[in-house]
Amino acid sequence: MSPVEYRTILKYRLMIPLFPVDEVCPVCHKACLDSFGEHAVHCKELPGFKYRHDLVRDVLFDIFRCAGISAKKEAPVNFLTDLLEGRSTLRPADILVFGWVGGKHACVDLTGVSPLVGLGSSAFTVGQAALKAASGKVIKHEKACLDNQHVFIPFAFDTFGFLAPEAVDLLSRVQRVMHSNVMTPRSMDVVFKRLSFAIQKGVAAQLVARLPTISM
Repeated sequence: MSPVEYRTILKYRLMIPLFPVDEVCPVCHKACLDSFGEHAVHCKELPGFKYRHDLVRDVLFDIFRCAGISAKKEAPVNFLTDLLEGRSTLRPADILVFGWVGGKHACVDLTGVSPLVGLGSSAFTVGQAALKAASGKVIKHEKACLDNQHVFIPFAFDTFGFLAPEAVDLLSRVQRVMHSNVMTPRSMDVVFKRLSFAIQKGVAAQLVARLPTISM
């Protein structure tokens, strides 16, 4: 992580304004490009919107590989669709883990959200956005996976680093496998540290790319 990225993500986490004023997003022309950077991280019209998702996916896949777990990234399957989002084409699993649960392959689907999504006038609850995103993924994809003899695992996280329970369970199991297969002191906590760093690295890169000037 570069010094600019580090300072930027630190400001984001401390909710120190990153942009001089609130203004309409110059790309989607719909939402406010808020001074704290939330819209800059989550606007789907901005170039590189999937950068954070892909970075976390790549790191998670590398963790599987380092632990000696058989998995495939962007694995084509014939049953995952995005019909609810208006796309009828089949989509790959972010990561397919072979024989993960009772001999069945597991489709791991990553999604990252803002912890402030849907907050409105209700009280803030840590992790509520990630929990809601994980639930939505289960409703959308779990039945299709089960019908095709696969297991579905949502991997939801928010930009502050909160992990939904399914993601924690998955990483905890990978941690145990890594500790069993790779007997080094680093293997004791490397899984969660690498994932947490990847999330913050991805957010920082997105924010820095949208800063009006490099004056951090």
